[in-house]
Amino acid sequence: MKKILIPVTNHATLGDTNQANGTYAPELTHALHVFLEAGFEYDLASIKGGKAPLYGTDVEGDAVNDAILNNAEFQTRLANTMELSQVAIADYDAIFYPGGFGLLSDLASNEDFALLSATHYENGGILAAVCHGPAGLLPITLSNGQKLLSDKSVTGFTREEEIDFGTINDIPFLLEEALTRNSARYSKVQPWGVFVVEDDRVITGQNPASAHAVGEAVTKILLEQA
Repeated sequence: MKKILIPVTNHATLGDTNQANGTYAPELTHALHVFLEAGFEYDLASIKGGKAPLYGTDVEGDAVNDAILNNAEFQTRLANTMELSQVAIADYDAIFYPGGFGLLSDLASNEDFALLSATHYENGGILAAVCHGPAGLLPITLSNGQKLLSDKSVTGFTREEEIDFGTINDIPFLLEEALTRNSARYSKVQPWGVFVVEDDRVITGQNPASAHAVGEAVTKILLEQA
């Protein structure tokens, strides 16, 4: 049985503002829906453990989001995320970072979670992320001292999408700029279009609309390995 580790943020606001935030629910639920349909298992983990903040829980007309959010087991896991120190990384076949602005304030710079992800990748695992999730890939340094993204092509939430969303002045840093500086190649399409980049077991999606496609890309690789 394939198993996926899903890191979620402990940071409950948009940057240093008092605006409620966390992990953006549809990016988590739409990918998770694909994983569950494929018969995969999953764990939710965070740096500190415990209840993880979630927003985007009231998106109208999103049946997939509603179904996952109304699942009692999911809610129990969300209220009791595994603490970083409890994670046995060898148990997982893939790591998926959903986005949300909260991640920019903790997972984007946490060296301990980055070390787990580096170990996972070097042991043949898949690293996937969507929207702001690729920020969690920024601190990952491989055992040879090379940054994971230094020779990878990636995508992630764009400057134009930050402007459209009204968050450009409140985010801790601009993800597009960080990915452009730290990766071999950053690519994007028109705002809000579905776009996924795959590069040697590193899979990234541009925005919330890309979460399903990222889930499918991860699932395809895992099923081929079965």
